[in-house]
Amino acid sequence: QLVLTLVELLRKLIEKQALRRVDSGSLSDEEIERIGLTLMKLEERMEELKTLFKLTDKDLNINLGPLGDLM
Repeated sequence: QLVLTLVELLRKLIEKQALRRVDSGSLSDEEIERIGLTLMKLEERMEELKTLFKLTDKDLNINLGPLGDLM
């Protein structure tokens, strides 16, 4: 569960960074296409792993006490 939580956190961070780069215009059309496909495949694989380990998005959202939820 912890490993999948970390992978999901990294996936979301990478996705946000990719969107920033797309918005800034620093990527070619080919790079945008490649990033989009990669992020879609990663999301699909995460869904497969969550199903395999019988986890939900809520299970991956660890509560950090006074800091609140992780995601």
